[in-house]
Amino acid sequence: MILDTNALSACADGLPALRKSLQTADRLVVPSVVLGEFYFGVRQSRRRSRYEAWLRQFLPYTEIATVTSATADAYADIRLELKQAGSPISPNDVWIAALARQHGLAVLSNDGDFDVVSGVRRIAF
Repeated sequence: MILDTNALSACADGLPALRKSLQTADRLVVPSVVLGEFYFGVRQSRRRSRYEAWLRQFLPYTEIATVTSATADAYADIRLELKQAGSPISPNDVWIAALARQHGLAVLSNDGDFDVVSGVRRIAF
């Protein structure tokens, strides 16, 4: 399962609704794009040291998904599909969706933008 930024943030905050999804996942994957968004938010937080400490403990239990040429190919396909459908989403969400499609993984997110991407299943929490 791929974690969207809002899911990673909810994990950091200990949201109980995530427990079942996290415990039943075969894989926990954090896209590098999500990591960048999370770091950006953490650097602006009054609880920066707490979130940084949590992240150091959590990341070893995950895989970091980086963009490859296969991801870029999926990104282009998704972006074109969404443009033709008149349903654009943010570029970072397209990258996350591309990684999800490439790896055949669901996205744990409360962001409905992923619902318009064919071949990508969103798990809400």
